[in-house]
Amino acid sequence: MTHSVVIVESPAKAKTINKYLGKDYTVLASYGHVRDLPPKDGSVKPDEDFSMSWTVDSKSKTRISDIAKAVKSADKLILATDPDREGEAISWHVLQLLNDKKALNGKPVERVVFNAITKKSVLDAIANPRSIDEPLVEAYLARRALDYLVGFTLSPVLWRKLPGARSAGRVQSVALRLICDREGEIERFNPVEYWSIIASLANQENKQFEARIAEFDGDKIQRLGISNEDRAMEIKSMLDGASLSVEKVESKPAKRNPYAPFTTSTLQMDASRWFGFTARQTMQVAQRLYEGIDIGGETVGLITYMRTDGVQIAPEAINPIRSQIAKSYSDRHVPEKPRMYSSKAKNAQEAHEAIRPTEISRLPEDVSKFLDDDQKKLYGLIWRRTIASQMASAEIERTAVDILAENSGKQARLRANGSVIRFDGFLAAYEAAKSQGEDDEDGKRLPAMSEGEAVKRENIEAKQHFTEPPPRYSEASLIRKMEELGIGRPSTYASVLSTIQDRDYVTLDKRRFIPASKGRVVTSFLESFFRRYVEYDFTANLEEQLDKISAGELSWKDVLNDFWKQFSASVEEIKDIRVTQVLDTLNEDLAPLAFPPREDGSEPRACPNCPAGQLSLKVGKFGAFIGCSNYPECNYTRQLGQTDAEAAEAAVNDGPKVLGSDPETDEEISLRTGRFGPYVQRGEGKECKRASIPKGWDPQTIDYEKAMQLIALPRDVGEHPETGKMMTAGIGRYGPFVLHDGLYANLDNVEEVFTVGLNRAVSVLAEKSEKGGSRRRTAAALKELGEHPEKKGPVTVKDGRYGPYVNHGKINATLPKDKDPQSVTLDEALVLIAERAAKGGKKK
Repeated sequence: MTHSVVIVESPAKAKTINKYLGKDYTVLASYGHVRDLPPKDGSVKPDEDFSMSWTVDSKSKTRISDIAKAVKSADKLILATDPDREGEAISWHVLQLLNDKKALNGKPVERVVFNAITKKSVLDAIANPRSIDEPLVEAYLARRALDYLVGFTLSPVLWRKLPGARSAGRVQSVALRLICDREGEIERFNPVEYWSIIASLANQENKQFEARIAEFDGDKIQRLGISNEDRAMEIKSMLDGASLSVEKVESKPAKRNPYAPFTTSTLQMDASRWFGFTARQTMQVAQRLYEGIDIGGETVGLITYMRTDGVQIAPEAINPIRSQIAKSYSDRHVPEKPRMYSSKAKNAQEAHEAIRPTEISRLPEDVSKFLDDDQKKLYGLIWRRTIASQMASAEIERTAVDILAENSGKQARLRANGSVIRFDGFLAAYEAAKSQGEDDEDGKRLPAMSEGEAVKRENIEAKQHFTEPPPRYSEASLIRKMEELGIGRPSTYASVLSTIQDRDYVTLDKRRFIPASKGRVVTSFLESFFRRYVEYDFTANLEEQLDKISAGELSWKDVLNDFWKQFSASVEEIKDIRVTQVLDTLNEDLAPLAFPPREDGSEPRACPNCPAGQLSLKVGKFGAFIGCSNYPECNYTRQLGQTDAEAAEAAVNDGPKVLGSDPETDEEISLRTGRFGPYVQRGEGKECKRASIPKGWDPQTIDYEKAMQLIALPRDVGEHPETGKMMTAGIGRYGPFVLHDGLYANLDNVEEVFTVGLNRAVSVLAEKSEKGGSRRRTAAALKELGEHPEKKGPVTVKDGRYGPYVNHGKINATLPKDKDPQSVTLDEALVLIAERAAKGGKKK
């Protein structure tokens, strides 16, 4: 008997296949690709006919040595990697390395492929070997060279022109552009007002239904046809007083055909909609189902190969599916003929069959005890979609009723639509998850009505709406768009989406992609200077050429040569462009994002910190930001996409900002934010001194000098010439003031607190006294501490005739003499108030 060595990608796959083949075979895993292009310049040499330098990592070297050792003592080598381009490439690499090691010595080499890991599929493949598919390998080499040349030629340009940017991939850049273009659509979107008019009605048997306005005074009314409230109220008023009757009832039979079985992209889409799976998560779970699960002592692959854009099902699987439909549902659910599908995706290869269970008789409930939660969900989804794809159409009766409204010579028509499922067909097995915003008419059943029948009016509702911008892409909708455009392939979708997230070009928020500022800048740069290479059609046409290489219709080196001539010329053109020229272009392209309109209507690019400065896009080690043209004299900065107000708030919210130290106490002066807004603080702990940032002051402009001025409040102005008592200036609950002997007088602005002199203070106090100003022995609050946690009402610190105290309602508690009123905390105040209340709660 001959002995054969079989090579597969993964140990899980090796373990399953080894059980099928027996002792005459040794099944070994390559653990994926065994060599790759090293990530350095010169790995692909266009000037040397696109020769490639491959490298083998240490782990792969050990595995190849083990494979070579096994092959030397065997009679035959069988390459059984996956049935796609990547699988063919792995087999080719293994064969190349074994030849380099002279491990084969003329031994026969066979290539076998199977679409499912079942005993029958594997044994059939072993019995029908072929040789390595050279065109498929050449397509892999062309794709790998293209990706390398784009990445390692374009990325250095990015790094030089946009410091902080990461690398730029061939397909990833186009996917990123899709996300950024959608964000631009959302930013440019102008909502349009429209009104809906819905009538709640009832037939003669008092069964209720709804109808929408369809025609008024001879004019057809579309969804956006009522554009303002006046028009809406005119129609509503007419309907409120109109007589209503059934003008026409029309019922039509309709059919809904089942969906095609899953491809890679449609599986990722529905797994995302039903279960919230990411594309990568879906592929990881599907890989485990494909490679084999232990089912009661037998390891078997539960689904066919999961990287495919084909929608047809293997002929030998059709009859078992039809039999299972009759068994699980009914004979009526089995259509007269098997259903045949073809892909609508651009450039679909149709090389493999759709994703389906390897045995349709293996029901989800029968295997669930052997699967984890994610595996149960995905296997059940694939089983239901597969069986539904061969079931009879659903039969639906759609009904439309026109209601005539007449009032004082005016006419209007309302329309009620409904449908009822007469026969569920494939819907008994599978109903696709609805996308956001999709309407579902099925199941809205209308009551029986006849022409001429009077209709009762329950209510007429006129409701204002505004059109919505297009939604951001989810993983599912982005994959669908990429597939429609012919960008990428089933094996690349998950990695493309992961890469643009790993590079911090996009974030995923509530399962929707939002481009980060870094991603917007990179996309703008590529569109401005390398537009051809991020165009959707260009990328799709390149994918089509790669497919033609796979089919043996194009030379892979001709494709690379044509691409490289134009691409390298484009790179040369941009090398001499200065960074300032790049930023000028990006300033214009990203103006709506970088310089949003201000509420006060002022110039968006004017620096808020200095009168002569102009804001501009700048680049630094950590990416793009907005800065002032007067740097370093003006150090104003904010993040791309932030408004000035958001930047100010973020500067404080990012945590304590150390401004310096008090020269007398050596305590740290810091800018912080708290429950009641931004403030400055001296020191730490209970004894620290705090002062709120005055209303109207930008927290981002607070420097050490301003912080020290705030902490020093209240400020002594000088002794009053008549009484000899000290006058002070401060900021209270009602704004800036001067205080003398219990009499408060308002100052014009906060800045005056720090500059008011003796004469001005005496003057404003005299004016206040002449106007009948009372000597407010119960002072305005110096500080608000927050709400009482158990009883309603604020807790405050006040400055009274006999000194500072804390107040809640009618309870006042004097502060200890050595306690700074600005450093009092809510907890401390609650203790003092509780003690005072326990003593009888005497009023101060």
